[in-house]
Amino acid sequence: MCTIVIRNAVDSDKSVILNFCQNTFSWGDYIQDVWNSWLSEGNLLIIENEHPVGITHALFSKNQVWIEGIRINPDFRRQGLSKKLIRHIELIAKEKQIPFSFMLIDIENHKSLLMAKNLGYDIFQTWNFYLLIPQINDNHEIKFDNRFTQSKIPHYVKSWRWLPLDKKTMLSLHKQKKIIYSDKSGPISIAILTDSEHFDKILIVTLISGSISNTLDLISYIQNYGAENKYRKIQILTREKLSKTNTLDHKITFNLMKKSLD
Repeated sequence: MCTIVIRNAVDSDKSVILNFCQNTFSWGDYIQDVWNSWLSEGNLLIIENEHPVGITHALFSKNQVWIEGIRINPDFRRQGLSKKLIRHIELIAKEKQIPFSFMLIDIENHKSLLMAKNLGYDIFQTWNFYLLIPQINDNHEIKFDNRFTQSKIPHYVKSWRWLPLDKKTMLSLHKQKKIIYSDKSGPISIAILTDSEHFDKILIVTLISGSISNTLDLISYIQNYGAENKYRKIQILTREKLSKTNTLDHKITFNLMKKSLD
């Protein structure tokens, strides 16, 4: 019987891994686009049974570990390999005295949700992903400020990672005018704008919707900002349900899963 080994990935693993990471979703997969970046960041883990049969990537920060990109060769599924990878990362996080682990799972991915729950993860929040088409639009009255941000947005999305919004990051985003809000009518709506680190000219927006009017005000500005800065796509992540329009399309809904490692 072969011994299961978990180790750090190396360049030579790429072709083997990508061979079974081509048709993960109906539209394909993104592992080929992030492989080099994840490899250089470190903590890109391979699980092997004579040969590499699975991967995942972990990002460790001060108070959490973010687990992403779990992929298992279809010929080796249902052997508990995903669980082994997750437990391995959790063990590293505990050694680093990191209190929480997070991951993102499609609400329709019932097998992965069940696995996560069996490992002690709970649904922390549910988020919606919308695609917004860049478009010149000057019908907005947004403001730049960070005084509401940390209380309203404890996590923000950076390259599809839900990261803690600490004071240093918030001040940096504020200086770049990447924190915007609208309060012209009803409860305040806030957004944080970030560039994708893995895909060229993709704008990623963390949106907290207050009133419909204020949210539409932000979306108008974001569309215009995207068009003026020649972004190919605008990806909006929000906990709220937004009304579909000709330029705003709901793509998928995810559960943000959380586990205490104490």
